Amino acid sequence: MGLWLMDGICYTPPMNDDQHTPANDDRLYSEFYDPRLVAIYDTVCPIEEYRDFYVNLAASLGAASILDLGCGTGLLTYELATAGHRMIGVEPSALMLAVARQRLAGMEVQWIEGGVSAIHNVQANLAIMTGHVAQFFHEDDDWRQALDVFHAALRPGGHLVFESRNPLFQHWNQWTPEATYRTFAESPAGPFEYWSEVLSVTGDRVLTALHYRFTQSGAELVSVGELRFRTCDEIRQSLERAGFSVETIYGDWDRSLSNDDSPEMIFVARRR
Repeated sequence: MGLWLMDGICYTPPMNDDQHTPANDDRLYSEFYDPRLVAIYDTVCPIEEYRDFYVNLAASLGAASILDLGCGTGLLTYELATAGHRMIGVEPSALMLAVARQRLAGMEVQWIEGGVSAIHNVQANLAIMTGHVAQFFHEDDDWRQALDVFHAALRPGGHLVFESRNPLFQHWNQWTPEATYRTFAESPAGPFEYWSEVLSVTGDRVLTALHYRFTQSGAELVSVGELRFRTCDEIRQSLERAGFSVETIYGDWDRSLSNDDSPEMIFVARRR
């Protein structure tokens, strides 16, 4: 799972096997595939900001089974499993999935290594994409495929819940090295510094780089990734075309309703 860190960002890896990403760059989404960055992922990307929202929502919907796409290291998967929900964790990164398996050792969780195309014969009451996973479906065909897979995986009346950053808020203007700089004194890999920067903005696509500098060794690692900022109307229409009814769009984790000034667009949609 990726999380927007107030005025910084964490990535979630592409959820389709054929995602289009910036070409010829071995730094693409490296925090999911470099063991040094996987080791500190939970330090940089905690879930406190949205944990209660999803835990409370799952309880209010009475969701017996939950499909968690992009479960990452399993932080939220663990919270939901301990609350009594039967979890199905889907994650493209084998390294991150290994951490999740260890975290939930002894719990009955169905694990799927891969993206959307790896989801088969699943029946859930609730499907979630946390950490702005929706913004990593860069191409419209990939996004439509994902919604079709969710529709097939959900029981009639089941819910799909996810968030996407509001493009009117223009988050990328805050993603400067000065505004996002953080120091972490303790982590499994020792102390390190973190900051992000925007490499380019092209239409509704934002290319960014995350920087990690390890204090003891001086090594600096970089992860490059792209985000798609679809509008509220675009997402709503795509959900309706896929057979979902949009019940609510929240604007933040306090459950305030979405408006033009809201930082988030948190969609609660029901499978028709």
